[in-house]
Amino acid sequence: MSIQSTMEGKLKKAFSPERLIIINESHLHAGHHHQDSDHHGTYDGTGETHFRVRIVSSTFAGMSRIERHRAVNELLADELKAGVHALAIEPAAPDEKTRW
Repeated sequence: MSIQSTMEGKLKKAFSPERLIIINESHLHAGHHHQDSDHHGTYDGTGETHFRVRIVSSTFAGMSRIERHRAVNELLADELKAGVHALAIEPAAPDEKTRW
């Protein structure tokens, strides 16, 4: 199972979103230099290391932006430890405007 599929399953189970889009943006980061314990050198743009999560869920109603980000980051902690270098999170409650 791909990292993206795993993240999608976790997000659906935890937040029952009205809308959920997970975009693999790894290809946009080809040539970037990474210095961490798992990957040294220049990233080639393949794989599943950079994602954007766009999610609309009633769970986020009444939560601050930081609380929303923290909830998603905590849920996806295993994926972040396993090689996801970047996770852009765009959370919203159903009555809020989104840019997408």
